[in-house]
Amino acid sequence: MFDSRVLVDTVTVNDWTRRLGTLDRHLEDPARIDLIRALEELKCAAEAAQAVVTADFDASQCAEQAAQGVPAERQGRGVAAQVALARRESPHRGQQHVGLAKILSTELPHTRAAFRGGRISEWKAMLVARETACLSLEDRLTVDAEIAGNPERIEAMGDGELVAEVRRLAYQLDPHSVIERRSRAERDRRVTLRPAPDVMSQFSALLPVKDGVAVYAVLTREADRARAAGDERSRSQIMADTLVRRVLGSDAATGVAPGVMINLVVSDHVLWDQFNDAAHLDGYGPIPPDLARELAGTTGAWLRRLYATPETGRLVAMDSRARLMPDKLGQLIRLRDQRCRTPWCDAPIRPSDHVKAVAEGGETSETNGQGLCEACNYAKQAPGWRARPSPGPRHHVETTTPTGHQYSSTAPPLVRPRFVETHPGVWTLVA
Repeated sequence: MFDSRVLVDTVTVNDWTRRLGTLDRHLEDPARIDLIRALEELKCAAEAAQAVVTADFDASQCAEQAAQGVPAERQGRGVAAQVALARRESPHRGQQHVGLAKILSTELPHTRAAFRGGRISEWKAMLVARETACLSLEDRLTVDAEIAGNPERIEAMGDGELVAEVRRLAYQLDPHSVIERRSRAERDRRVTLRPAPDVMSQFSALLPVKDGVAVYAVLTREADRARAAGDERSRSQIMADTLVRRVLGSDAATGVAPGVMINLVVSDHVLWDQFNDAAHLDGYGPIPPDLARELAGTTGAWLRRLYATPETGRLVAMDSRARLMPDKLGQLIRLRDQRCRTPWCDAPIRPSDHVKAVAEGGETSETNGQGLCEACNYAKQAPGWRARPSPGPRHHVETTTPTGHQYSSTAPPLVRPRFVETHPGVWTLVA
């Protein structure tokens, strides 16, 4: 019998987690399906519980910062970062979790009830919050009641159906706000680059619909023209090559654009000894040794080769002495760290941060520097945060949050170490 008077705390939840490791594996298939559904409802309810605790944590932290005299516009800084670390996710996702938690607690009561009842996932709750963001509180409550007032209805909806229905209601209630939202969205146009499997990259552009359709039409037209002229490449290949050629102004066969700087971090063993270790291409990540040797021999581009010690894989030098200049130190740190050093944050590095603040006596040096994204840099400035570099073969940072939780970060090895120290001062080649 379930006793609703028993409060759920960390010890209780940890006990549930252990119990899930002792599932009954000897079930009939209908019982397995029932168990899958029950676990799905438990997972949704657990996410909803996280949202409740997150809203309480945000309120508590803001109140504490206010008591410390933090200006109102800066209160709440660092909260999302702490939530992200606890959930082992990026700060961007942490910000989304905090935003959703606050909205559910005050503006979407029916959606919150369906969420806490295990009927919808966190993603579905996020969709409702996202698609009603442009509405006034009164209209948002109206849509919430219409969509989630009947829990069975929202539970039965697919993601696409849910978004379409919320948008339809939003436009009926306040068409002008929807139009304004589109205008704001156009101001968020951007391009992004992400690694893809098999040493490929995913280049994306978020554009206003008229521009996106026009760009695609031009590429399609060029593909049709080339295919009609006997080009044996596929339409997709022609479109991709045309995009590269028109952006870089280069030969699509090489992809090299004059004046483009390429930062390649590589061990001399890879270049000259034909060792099959990965190298690191700035802006992408690990690349196979054959591509590293190909890039190292590329002409027509500016290539900066950076060298790493074979003993530890630590970045030690560039082929340009200019790295010792202050304006090059940030670049050295960025190339060393590759991406934001906050655990579970894969965002690009924006500023180079002092691990120990200058105001606390921190030096401007490679040892006291770390690469952070903009959001993590701001979070670290909130009251109660503390970070210090610690000794190690590679750069290591220990960060303590306002709640006393500690997280560690180690710079990735830019090349795989080829030697191990078998005795003090004695290095042995790794096979």
